[in-house]
Amino acid sequence: QVQLVESGGGLVQAGGSLRLSCAASGIIFSLNVMAWYRQAPGKQRELVAAITYGGRTNYADSLKGRFTISRNNAKNTIDLQMNSLKPEDTAVYYCNARTVTTQTNYWGQGTQVTVSS
Repeated sequence: QVQLVESGGGLVQAGGSLRLSCAASGIIFSLNVMAWYRQAPGKQRELVAAITYGGRTNYADSLKGRFTISRNNAKNTIDLQMNSLKPEDTAVYYCNARTVTTQTNYWGQGTQVTVSS
């Protein structure tokens, strides 16, 4: 059974930082590109950042320089360090795993991030 369990969300003031974590189980971690997506109320889910097994990263253009994705292949975890948070970063953040051999997507339950002004 595949499980992606997010943690670390919460309420923070504008300008603050949060670190999200995602623990994966039930997948072959080395075969998965891991990513964070987010969905704000009334908006479509969007890619925040992705990272391959080898550590290659991809970020949404608007978030480069503020957010950093990292991966621990020994622990089957990924993190998202979010700095200089803005109210528009308020969203539910989802952990995603995409298996490269089958293009199957797995999703976590999501964690709420709220940035107050």
